[in-house]
Amino acid sequence: MQLEIGKIYSGKVKGITQYGAFVDIDGGGTGMVHISEIANTYVNEIRDHLTENQEVKVKVIGINEAGKVSLSIKKAVENADNQQQSQPRQKRQHDGQQNRPRPNVWEPKKQTPPSEMTFEDMMSRFKQSSEERMCDLKRSTDRKNGTRRK
Repeated sequence: MQLEIGKIYSGKVKGITQYGAFVDIDGGGTGMVHISEIANTYVNEIRDHLTENQEVKVKVIGINEAGKVSLSIKKAVENADNQQQSQPRQKRQHDGQQNRPRPNVWEPKKQTPPSEMTFEDMMSRFKQSSEERMCDLKRSTDRKNGTRRK
């Protein structure tokens, strides 16, 4: 079977490496999903998102001259969401809720109140803020003096 760029296929995860996962596509062919194409969020450990022999939907995003196939799971999911949204409103709203993807927005770490922090945590936070302030102070005094370090 000839794979077409832009089409979505189903497949099975056959191998997981540090940089991606290899997927056997139903109907023939094998491709690789790069770590950046697994999810809409930052992926540090692929095994947190995929397991071997897991069934997945993949979109073919490229085929190079050597015949290597590049796949994307996140683009296949985005396509499925877009197709759902283009359907009439009555069909989309099952059980009164819509499946809206969570926006990919960076959120800062939640600050824990000092009453719940250990002494070591408070010292670590103090040391970090102190070093940042000293660095800022040195930069501003160097600019005022006209000296620069190289």
